[in-house]
Amino acid sequence: MSFSRRSVLAAPLACLALRCPPLLAASDATVWPGREWDRTPPEQAGWDVQVLAQARAYSQSIGTASFVVVQHGRIIDSWGDIERRLQLYSVRKSLLSALIGIAVAAGQIDLNATLESLGIDDNSPALTDAEKLATVRQLLQSRSGVYHPAAYEMASQVRRRPARGSHPPGTFWYYNNWDFNVLGTIYERAVGTSIFANFQRRIGDPIGMQDYRPQDGRHLKSEVSAHSAYPFHMSARDLARFGLLFLRSGRWRDASPVPASWVKESTTASSRTQLGSGYGYMWWTGFPDRRVEIMNLSPGGFWADGNFGQFIIIDPGNDLVVVHQTDTAKVEERQMGHLMWLLLRAARVPDPGRDPAGARN
Repeated sequence: MSFSRRSVLAAPLACLALRCPPLLAASDATVWPGREWDRTPPEQAGWDVQVLAQARAYSQSIGTASFVVVQHGRIIDSWGDIERRLQLYSVRKSLLSALIGIAVAAGQIDLNATLESLGIDDNSPALTDAEKLATVRQLLQSRSGVYHPAAYEMASQVRRRPARGSHPPGTFWYYNNWDFNVLGTIYERAVGTSIFANFQRRIGDPIGMQDYRPQDGRHLKSEVSAHSAYPFHMSARDLARFGLLFLRSGRWRDASPVPASWVKESTTASSRTQLGSGYGYMWWTGFPDRRVEIMNLSPGGFWADGNFGQFIIIDPGNDLVVVHQTDTAKVEERQMGHLMWLLLRAARVPDPGRDPAGARN
């Protein structure tokens, strides 16, 4: 494709007439946070401040505790206490997925290793020989076929859990805390240290997290299983750094804390979920050619999702990271989808999608 000098000069004038976002300078595409986040006022970034005010009002009406939206490496807006460490619930799984990717690249974990080869079993009733054929990859995909009781399960997960032995490993997707907890056991055995300390060393420190400390995580044990859960507390501004790391394919300045190949593999759908989304390696994913309607997630996007409304949403097509946290409220995916619709309209993206039905209170 070729461009005339006249068309290049005319483009900014046309954009002004249409109130488009400003064209980025080449250096803007590689802005990184320093010790503190840089901020761009939304009106300077070309956002519609009236629609953004609607997004803030809606967010506050549903009980948002902290919120950050990042575009082109800078915070466009935030509200709530973004320095406060809040419970992440199942967002923990995407954090561990990143650590596992680092361990795989280092040769410490083999995705094709079976539970049997790794010496993994559980409390009575113990795993069957068939269940022990499940691989690390299948655990990451939530396709192990092991339906043993697990620590930190919600009542809805227990009700939906298939019967033991009903699906061979690799044949069925079920959002399974047993899989996720066992991955924590496998990871800590492989690297010889805790998830929480290694997260700080391998990810938190390299990307300059401001609030996270290893004591913000803990192992949660249960009588029903030998494998602990590993809940985290983290601030919205630190989660935004983690989201930016994945938006930029695991790169942070001149280093790559998470391999780019792992970012791509782990955020590519290997299953279809009840939300109409994909699921990768402990990440909820979109699709390259269509939106996830319930979340109004643009094609190519993906997200981390925790109970009660904890979200890290990565939208590569619009160079966006959105972090949403709650404390005492419960925000569901469809409500988050309405908030995303408002944000995309505020950002003046060419196709903001459709407002997910029933999102408004």
